[in-house]
Amino acid sequence: MLINPNTSTATTGMMTAIAGRSLGRARPLQAGTAPAVRGVTVSRGPRMLTDPAALRAAAREVLAAGLRAVAAGDCAALLVGAFGDPGVAELRAAVRVPVVGIGEAALAEAAAGGTPFGIATTTPLLAEAIAAHVTALGLADRYTGLRLTTGTPERLSAHPALLVDRLERAVRACVERDGARAVVIGGGPLGEAAEELRTRCGVGIVAPIPAACRAIARLLSG
Repeated sequence: MLINPNTSTATTGMMTAIAGRSLGRARPLQAGTAPAVRGVTVSRGPRMLTDPAALRAAAREVLAAGLRAVAAGDCAALLVGAFGDPGVAELRAAVRVPVVGIGEAALAEAAAGGTPFGIATTTPLLAEAIAAHVTALGLADRYTGLRLTTGTPERLSAHPALLVDRLERAVRACVERDGARAVVIGGGPLGEAAEELRTRCGVGIVAPIPAACRAIARLLSG
């Protein structure tokens, strides 16, 4: 079950589609079948999580959605589709199925083997929260910093080509100015842009949704 912590059903559909493809590659099943990924959109909150208050409010909604999914009895794992991982800790304390946040999964993958990594994203008001999350995960010694796009998150989300262009500039700044050797694209709603950037940038791009699916596959296989 993929939980979208914002209220955009279009974003839920996009992230669920990426997760389905990614989990199929990470955990192939018998011929002719595909892993079942269902998406759920939280019932209340903003259409985009762009500041710390929105993240805090989303955690409550994610917890409620996750509890409902597990109570239905057909949920093998929960994937929280916001880069700040709202509600992940609370869900882990409340359920027995694996719970993975796209932020923690992507950051851990980018930093594997001591790789210096940066983050490119669209949400300036979350810069401090992102840095604190990196530190809480024990990855600060490999973190080269955050590069932000120009333009508001709302405007960029409405213009996909512009979003990819601005994110590519931020990725290049992470590499050329900060010395990153891997760059995380910081946001679940940036999932399609992250997939396109993997073909456009000569650096390791870590897309959060596929990274989370690989983490879930490892947990389910173990």
